[in-house]
Amino acid sequence: MSDRVYDVVLYGATGFVGKQTVQYFARHASAEQVRWAIAGRNRQKLEAVRDQVGVGVDVLVADSQDQQAIDAIASQTRVLLTTAGPFALYGNALVAACVRFRTHYVDITGETPWVKTLIDRYQTQAAADGTRIIPCCGFDSVPSDLGTYLVVRHLQRELGVPCKQVNAYFQAVGSFNGGTLASALNLFDSPGAAQMSDPFLLSPSTSHTQAEIDRNRDPQTPSFDAELNTWVAPFFMGLVNTRVVRRSRALYQEWQEPYGPDFSYQEYLKFDEPLSWLKATGVTAGLALFVAGLQQPQMRSLLQPILPQPGSGPSEQTMNEGWFSCELVGTALDGRKVRGLIQDQGDPGNRATVKFVSESALSLALQPDELPGGRMRGGVLTPATGLGDVLAERLRRAGMTVAVSPSS
Repeated sequence: MSDRVYDVVLYGATGFVGKQTVQYFARHASAEQVRWAIAGRNRQKLEAVRDQVGVGVDVLVADSQDQQAIDAIASQTRVLLTTAGPFALYGNALVAACVRFRTHYVDITGETPWVKTLIDRYQTQAAADGTRIIPCCGFDSVPSDLGTYLVVRHLQRELGVPCKQVNAYFQAVGSFNGGTLASALNLFDSPGAAQMSDPFLLSPSTSHTQAEIDRNRDPQTPSFDAELNTWVAPFFMGLVNTRVVRRSRALYQEWQEPYGPDFSYQEYLKFDEPLSWLKATGVTAGLALFVAGLQQPQMRSLLQPILPQPGSGPSEQTMNEGWFSCELVGTALDGRKVRGLIQDQGDPGNRATVKFVSESALSLALQPDELPGGRMRGGVLTPATGLGDVLAERLRRAGMTVAVSPSS
C-alpha cells in the first residue's frame, strides 16, 4: 500500500461528525505529514466543508451505493475512515471495497448486528490479507475495549497474574447528534435487533457454558456497588461495548495472549451522592420508557420532530462543556486490584468520538509495524486487538487521560 495516493480518506465528511473529523485532521494531520482527502456523495457540500475549514485537500465523490465509485476511492488510500451512518445502510460497499483492495478501515458504528455480518463475510479474507477492518472506534467502544485491555495487561505485566474480571463505570455529560439517533432508530427497525441480547454476539465461538453466560448477563436494574460505595445502573451502551470487549478477549485467546481463565466484563453508569440510589433508579426507568417509546410507531411519530435530525447536533458550547469519565476496576485471580481511567473534556458522542476515530485512523496510517500482532495481522478486529497500545499512546499525546494504577 506504499504506492497509494493518500494515507487516509475521510468519508462522510459533510455530516455532523464528519465535519468535526475534517477539522481534527486539519489541526493534527499536517504536523505528521499525512496525505489525506475528504469524500462523500455531494461535491458542492464537500467543497464547502473544505473551504470552511480552510484546508487544501482533494475532494473525492462517490455515493455509498455506487460500488464502482467506492472502489475507486478505496484503491487510492491506505486507510478509509467513515462517519456516514446508519452503517447498515451506508457502510456495506465501503467495507467490501476495503477488503477487496486491502485498505484498512475504521468507523464509529455501534450497530453490533451489522458488525456481526462483517465478521461472517470478511473475517477469513481480511485475516489472510492482513487487512484491518475495525468498526466501533468512537465512544462506542474505545473506552470500554481499550481500557479493559490496558487493565488486563497491567495486571499481567506488572503483577504477573491473570485477570478474572473487569468492571467499567461511566459518567458523562453531553448530547446526541441526529446521525447517532438515526442509526439507533434504524437498528430498532432492523431484523437483527433481536440479536443484540446475545452477550457473545461478536465472539468467534458459539459454544458457551451456562456459568459463562451467567457471568456475562446484562444488568437490568440499579444496584449498590460496594467497590465504589455508591449506586450504579445499567449503561445504555453496554449492549454494544460488552460485546466488543468479549470479542477482544476471544481473539486474544485464539492468539495465545489470553486475558485470564473465566474472564468476565461488565459496565455501568455511576452516580455520585447525594441520592445516588434515586438518580440510578430514575435514569434506568426514564431510559426504559424512552426506548420503549421509540419502538412504538405512534409514540415515535410524536418524538421524532423534537429530536435532532440527521446532519444536526448540539451547539459548539454544549460540545465544549461536555465530558466523560470511564473508571475501570480490574480484579486478578488472586484478588488484587488495579484501576484504570480514561477521561477527557468534550462531548463524548462528538468531541471524544472524533478524537477516538481520528487517532485510530492515524495509528493505522503512521505506525503499522507497532500495531498488535505486527503489520500482517488482519481481520474484523476491535480497538484493543487492532490498535492496542499504539492508540493508547496517541490518545495520551492528544490530551486524553489514559492511565492504569494500583488500587488504593
